[in-house]
Amino acid sequence: MSTIRLPGLVDAHVHLREPGYEYKEDFTTGTMAALAGGVTTVLDMPNTTPPTSTPERLADKARRAAAQAVCDVGLFVGATNTEADAYLPVAAQACGLKIYVSDTFGSLRIDTLALMHRLFRTWAARAAQVGYRMAGAPHGLGPITVHAEELMLPVCLALSQLYAAPLHIAHVSRRSEIELIRAAKERGFPVTCEVTPHHLFLSTEDGARLGARGDMRPRLATPDDVAALWEHLVAVDIFATDHAPHTLAEKGIGGNAAASSPPPSSPPPGVPGLETMLPLLLTAAHKGLLELDDIIARCVKNPRRIYGLPEQPATWIEVDLDAVYTLENSGLKTKVGWTPFAGQRVHGRVERVVLRGEKVYEHGEVLASPGSGRVLFVESKDCSAGFA
Repeated sequence: MSTIRLPGLVDAHVHLREPGYEYKEDFTTGTMAALAGGVTTVLDMPNTTPPTSTPERLADKARRAAAQAVCDVGLFVGATNTEADAYLPVAAQACGLKIYVSDTFGSLRIDTLALMHRLFRTWAARAAQVGYRMAGAPHGLGPITVHAEELMLPVCLALSQLYAAPLHIAHVSRRSEIELIRAAKERGFPVTCEVTPHHLFLSTEDGARLGARGDMRPRLATPDDVAALWEHLVAVDIFATDHAPHTLAEKGIGGNAAASSPPPSSPPPGVPGLETMLPLLLTAAHKGLLELDDIIARCVKNPRRIYGLPEQPATWIEVDLDAVYTLENSGLKTKVGWTPFAGQRVHGRVERVVLRGEKVYEHGEVLASPGSGRVLFVESKDCSAGFA
């Protein structure tokens, strides 16, 4: 057995579904899945019910995470078209601002240029007062993170340049997008980006086989788009899962969906990913597509730099590089219990995770107690008493 030690990974894009969708995932099951995947820090998105778009809602989510999480959790605040700048008083207690300009639901969809200007302008104005964490300051704001596809991407790039606001592009999936981002980087734009494993390792050619299991946003792209992501890997800062669990019943695959979920005729987009990211990346390294240093840079160093995350002392994961096995639905820690990569042979298994000197995962079992994880950028008193 060839066991190596790696730093605890960061997944900078997850949906732990709480509050509102706890039947799919919650802070305990989602962070258990993280540990099983070698991830010791997750950054949770704001598209819950209600959305995390006010100080009170961020405080509520922080309390939930503090009581339940088994790894460290950062929380995004979200821009909405109804509550405008309501989140600004607690902007520095979030890991960043998430703006959805493509494919989302309800008040989180930002669909006017005037509102986009306002959001970038007010975030930059607050940063002028407290600074940006990614600039090396111990406190301040994280970047603006956007779901912006196709024609909306250049709009966000232009606003980022106009207001000198660091911009992070979530789940890039197309050749046109990664080439535009690379060109913007070369021109000095303050932009970074991430790519998901499902966009690196799946394409439209897998659509018929996967059915609703392969329905996500952004959608699976063409083989040429996938090839472009690999060709321009130098422009990719982060690998992140966009862990977005839905039950198989919601996907229209067996059983009946929960009463609060969409009918099977309109399955919700999204797939789980926390437990499969590292094995897939290690398999790519086994094939010579990546180096271990590439994985560490994009799953540890870059997300910590971009979001200004605190270090985790005495934290590491132990991986058996010689383990060859088939990914299966059974045994997954995520509450929904499935993966679009079921049946795929992979190289590399997480055997042990140590977080701040405590063994929290070993040989398939989570050993950490709910509440042992930390909520980032939030004082512990705030988790029990609310934000000032």
